[in-house]
Amino acid sequence: RWLFNQAVCTLYAFCGVLFGLCSLTSLTVLSTVCCLKVCYPAYGRCWDALSDLCLPPFLYGPEPYGTACCITWEASSREATLYILALFIFCYLLPCLLILVSYSLILWTVRVSRRAVRQH
Repeated sequence: RWLFNQAVCTLYAFCGVLFGLCSLTSLTVLSTVCCLKVCYPAYGRCWDALSDLCLPPFLYGPEPYGTACCITWEASSREATLYILALFIFCYLLPCLLILVSYSLILWTVRVSRRAVRQH
């Protein structure tokens, strides 16, 4: 069971979500910068990553087994549903799609470059 009070549970879950988002965001920025440097070298040198922080609603509580805390996925309010949906789309699906597109462009550029080198 969770050993601490609700405030610590909320802080623990908030930090888990925040650090997870930071990790995925840094991987997304890294893949985008790599793509720019490999596929568009003229633009890769002058690109700066900007970060923005917004605070989500505090929809955190114990996990089903009660040993840790996370987002309360079964929250039924409209705001909670919209937050979870926005979190899934904008903080998971879009970054994953951007990472896949970036590395696909890198692989395509490397393949085209290798063919050009072979022909010469």
